[in-house]
Amino acid sequence: MKGIQIREYVKGPDELKIIDLPTPEPSGDEYLIAIHASATNFFDLLQIRGKYQHQPAFPWIAGSEFSGVILKAPSSLASGKTPKFKEGDKVFGASQGGYATHVVCTEDRLRPMPDGWSFLDAAGLFVTGPTSYAGLVTRAGIKKGDWVLVHAAAGGVGLAAVQIAKAFGATVVATAGTQHKMDVARSFGADYAIDYRQSDWPEKVKKLTPKGRGVDIVYDPVGLIAQSMKCTAWNGRLLVIGFAAGDIEKMATNRILLKNVSVVGLHWGAYSINEPEMIDVVWDGLFKLMAEGKYKGTAFTDQEYVGLESVPAALKALGGRDSWGKVVVKVPQDGQSKI
Repeated sequence: MKGIQIREYVKGPDELKIIDLPTPEPSGDEYLIAIHASATNFFDLLQIRGKYQHQPAFPWIAGSEFSGVILKAPSSLASGKTPKFKEGDKVFGASQGGYATHVVCTEDRLRPMPDGWSFLDAAGLFVTGPTSYAGLVTRAGIKKGDWVLVHAAAGGVGLAAVQIAKAFGATVVATAGTQHKMDVARSFGADYAIDYRQSDWPEKVKKLTPKGRGVDIVYDPVGLIAQSMKCTAWNGRLLVIGFAAGDIEKMATNRILLKNVSVVGLHWGAYSINEPEMIDVVWDGLFKLMAEGKYKGTAFTDQEYVGLESVPAALKALGGRDSWGKVVVKVPQDGQSKI
């Protein structure tokens, strides 16, 4: 197989190299998967530079999210359960080693490809979809009639949040940093779009809401909770999803008290440890929305990335904030793309 192996940390994506490697042999509960598309993530940029909280031992293959076809399936699982997937099944998931033509992965990190979806769209679903669904539905209790403010709405989790909020009957106010990204957010269902580079964006958001009462839910993967308090309604729920802006916020807790709001976090990756029973609940909810046509893939389509050799360019587009949605690389198998 071919893959982008890391033998020492690099300064950036341009230093990544594709090499020939032995095709991995699955062991125990693992499946062998032929990758047809691989999605990029910000943590990939950190990991290749040695800056991420989870660093594998050298050497390791970069990348995580993927979609593809199962080549080998375990005959049985250690748990005693029958394997869910068989050879030939189309799946998506995440496992260390997504920037390669093949990967091994355990069943808990795989999901069946949604009906009618392409490999391109499915590759970027494993992280963004459940993060946004668990945040809005499980943590914030979204309901019909809510006003929802989605920051960085043209990003991967942002476009997922926009769609989920609309599916539950909410009115969505999206923020983004360029006119093109605002247009993208609206094309995925946002009712309003506001440029958060303008200092008066909280006032603009508040004026949109009925009688200027403010929004009921703030979905924030950026680090704008403190500013968002200016346009949050009484009993509002503020979701801390991440800190894409780089700084971890500090905020005055008296404002939480005075507006009677809740500030809640969402760490989707920790559910498997702390609340595993919720994982299937969240995925079932997501697959229901997909089956109803209320949730679609968010793959970046302004530029096409084909072959592992295009991974550096894809990562630079992601890191440079030049993209929207999920930047996904097509990975041709046997010299042909089957996306």
